[in-house]
Amino acid sequence: MMRSLVCVLAVIVCASPALAQQGVQFLPRYDFHLAADHLSSDDPKFVWDTNFGGDLDFVDYGFGRTRFAANYEAVLGGEFRAFDPNQGNYLLDLSSSLRGRGVEVAGLFHHLSRHLSDRFKRSPVDWNMLGVSLAHDARHGRTQVDVHGSLLGVLLKSNVDYDWEADGAINLRVPVRSHVGVVAGGAVRLIGVDDTRTRGTQRGARGEAGVRFEGETGAVELIVAAERRPDAYPLQDATRSWVSAGFRFVSR
Repeated sequence: MMRSLVCVLAVIVCASPALAQQGVQFLPRYDFHLAADHLSSDDPKFVWDTNFGGDLDFVDYGFGRTRFAANYEAVLGGEFRAFDPNQGNYLLDLSSSLRGRGVEVAGLFHHLSRHLSDRFKRSPVDWNMLGVSLAHDARHGRTQVDVHGSLLGVLLKSNVDYDWEADGAINLRVPVRSHVGVVAGGAVRLIGVDDTRTRGTQRGARGEAGVRFEGETGAVELIVAAERRPDAYPLQDATRSWVSAGFRFVSR
């Protein structure tokens, strides 16, 4: 991953003078988020789900872009103390895309590694995937609609039985007043597995709705959600479901 990232940066730097003359933009966009959800699970390992991350465009060449995204997720329980972080998950995505007729198609490299906090874990739990993603953003009246999905195959994996993953999501944003709006979204996830464990395709889903308050350079969203998450704990092959309520700070 690091070698690929360095190569991309080197190409961008070397090509900068020529590309700039053609109207190519460097680092034209970045978005960051900070979120925390309180979970209604009866499992003491799952009380809070927190996320911090962002994504940025390295370069936008008009008919597409090269993009990097990262997220750190910390899950907190209540086993040993009131706020007991028991796992941390790292996500890294690198993609390059083409745009046309309101649709963006990208080649996507996806990495996720999972770790325990304050607990013993010697074996790694991680996977690398490569595939394609599809996105379409549109406005219908005052409603902003964002649709995206991806299909990925496993390149390398450690201590998981995953072979492929397909996911799709839709997000809606409807302004109500000048700085207040309603947001809603839904996502589904399918994980294909090999025959090393006695189970079939894993299925996950999330639905959410809430209110968005916008400021000058950022916004806060108050969200309620319901989620079904496969393999919620890194060392257990088990699906967990919960409802949650929380907040999300986002850049505009």
